[in-house]
Amino acid sequence: MEINNQEYGKLVNAKSKPSPLGRDMLCAFLVGGAICVLGQALLSLYKSRGLSQDDASGAVSITLVLAAALLTGLGWFDKLAKWAGAGTLVPITGFANAMVSPALEYKSEGMITGTAVKLFTVAGPVLVFGISASVIYGVILVLFRLV
Repeated sequence: MEINNQEYGKLVNAKSKPSPLGRDMLCAFLVGGAICVLGQALLSLYKSRGLSQDDASGAVSITLVLAAALLTGLGWFDKLAKWAGAGTLVPITGFANAMVSPALEYKSEGMITGTAVKLFTVAGPVLVFGISASVIYGVILVLFRLV
């Protein structure tokens, strides 16, 4: 059976149920906001324990990434993400989930060729472009300060 793009679009629209956009946006807002409130509470806690602003900020990032990775490993993060949608993807927790999920899917292939390789499927481009951008920015900064 051969159909064109318009016919395919009509078929998809007829078969798919409508998305409750208002509910989806509310859930994303509430969960994303709750993650950010948790981050702010952790920042206040770490600062009250004597950490500087920079150290406390780093500790919050580490804590949120660790929590998201742990929840992903337990299978709870995906359940929350199904309900919350983009609310779990926007904060740093979404990055942690994006790194851990592929690694878990390929753990049967072994520690090196499965888990380790898939960890860097997401992290590799982030590291390459992040490091490259920082080097380019540093070179530009040095050139403009020397001129």
